[in-house]
Amino acid sequence: MTGINIITDKMPVLFLGHGSPMNAIEENEFVTGWRNIGKTIPKPIAILCISAHWETTGTYVTAMKNPKTIHDFRGFPEELYNVHYPAPGSPELAREIKRIIIKAEVGLDEKWGLDHGTWSVIKHLYPEANVPVIQLSMDYYKDPQYHYDLAKELSPLRKKGILIVGSGNMVHNLGMASWENIGNPGFGYDWAIEANEKIKNCILSNDHKKLIDYKSQGKAFNLAVPTPDHFLPLLYCLALKEENEIAHIFNDKAVAGSLTMTSVIIG
Repeated sequence: MTGINIITDKMPVLFLGHGSPMNAIEENEFVTGWRNIGKTIPKPIAILCISAHWETTGTYVTAMKNPKTIHDFRGFPEELYNVHYPAPGSPELAREIKRIIIKAEVGLDEKWGLDHGTWSVIKHLYPEANVPVIQLSMDYYKDPQYHYDLAKELSPLRKKGILIVGSGNMVHNLGMASWENIGNPGFGYDWAIEANEKIKNCILSNDHKKLIDYKSQGKAFNLAVPTPDHFLPLLYCLALKEENEIAHIFNDKAVAGSLTMTSVIIG
């Protein structure tokens, strides 16, 4: 990758509710939403993705030239396992991230690659796989405030043509999913809809404190966010929002009762 020091207009920030890995090969309204975003934003120099599916002890960034496509799921059709997203990596960007983050010692990872939280959505934004993609891991042992503060250190990348993407789900409780309703977009349990609405209200009113302190927001939140992995990528994105920027909501539907595909573009 070249041009890491080029100063540009700020790239937007995306939070993408990624849902099922099957979205990688299906045609549905959520895929259309991602595809439309890819058509309307400037083509980035590179993409940095914070995926729900890469939790580590410590903080790492993928630093290989050619990241592998990771099929980190089981029980899906063979067609899905045959999908490969051959986007190049960017060791240069990885080193830049290691340099600008001071809150943590960032390790340069040569083993991970691109998990489905990344490639299943990025492939719809840039189907030609012609934009370098790297991932930043989330330290499993750190609290939400730590992740929010660390994310702020990534802000200079936005002026260097880097698209920062958080990939997770605002509401994500697989243990309570109604799989018989997976093909019925819009079906959500009352608590899932309640939590999703409250999360959106916090986003639109810039009330990030409540979202950082999501464990104290009541029963609906506790059901919606039983583990932090799919929620923390949202905090990474919100931390990068500047005062004069507007957050726009899209793909705002529940699926399988206990998940929401709600996504956000900031810019």
